[in-house]
Amino acid sequence: MIKTKKTSAEKIGEFSLYLLMIVITVITLYPFWNQVITSISAESTLYTTGMLLLPSKLSFESYHVIFQYKAIWTGYGNTILRTVLGVGLSLFFTALFAYPLSKKDLPYNRTITSFVLFTMLFSGGLIPNYLLVKQLGIFNSVWALVLPSMISAFNTLIMRNFFRSIPDSLEESARVDGAGYFFIFRKIIVPLSKPVLATVALWIAVNHWNAWFDAMIYITDSKRQVLQVVLRKIIVDNNMDQLNTMLYQFDQKDMFSTRQLQATVIMFSVLPMLVIYPFVQKYFVKGIMIGAVKG
Repeated sequence: MIKTKKTSAEKIGEFSLYLLMIVITVITLYPFWNQVITSISAESTLYTTGMLLLPSKLSFESYHVIFQYKAIWTGYGNTILRTVLGVGLSLFFTALFAYPLSKKDLPYNRTITSFVLFTMLFSGGLIPNYLLVKQLGIFNSVWALVLPSMISAFNTLIMRNFFRSIPDSLEESARVDGAGYFFIFRKIIVPLSKPVLATVALWIAVNHWNAWFDAMIYITDSKRQVLQVVLRKIIVDNNMDQLNTMLYQFDQKDMFSTRQLQATVIMFSVLPMLVIYPFVQKYFVKGIMIGAVKG
């Protein structure tokens, strides 16, 4: 293979692209890094410098305080329950719906797919959804947060296209041996679809973990409230009455600033997604590329 020498213009262009990507990366990561530094810095050093790059004095006392804040743990438990149920049910029913759609010989396949596409462009809106949840009698329960968004049209189409990329010869061989559709789906399709399942599972998990609007509407019991609503009350509404009361009980009110406690709560809430993502990332590109292009 003959290597061609890069011209000066190509070198300048390549350098400019690398420089642009570095600048974008820094701009993207600095707000997150700032929250990390703020959460582990001593309160007395937070306002001594303009731009926080490294902590002048380490302090993990704010994390110790947050660990004792019961509303955070209640929200954590409810959010974990919502995410686990949401991912499990959504993956199961989305895959079960997408698999028949991947068969071109399915009667009225195009019609059903058109209905799926229609829901991507138009929805009933907030009021019909509210009335539906009310009539189902699932107010103040995790089902109000899981069932309405259980099947996504976009995820269905991505999964359907991935299923179409699996060679038909595998299914034909299994049918010759007497296997039925459910057996083929469980023993052949699902094991071969780990990339798209992992990708869609990550999307669903992030969506449920970050969701707060539906919980604010459908959940009025504070004991069933999710973490993001608790976080919103502390950061957006600046409602820190319970937290300040707890700090007074521990004689720690003067040791922390509102800014530091808010940064600690933010880091505490995003930690699970940061831990999960590296394990799913290797499937991400393969799953979305094949699911988006094939079919």
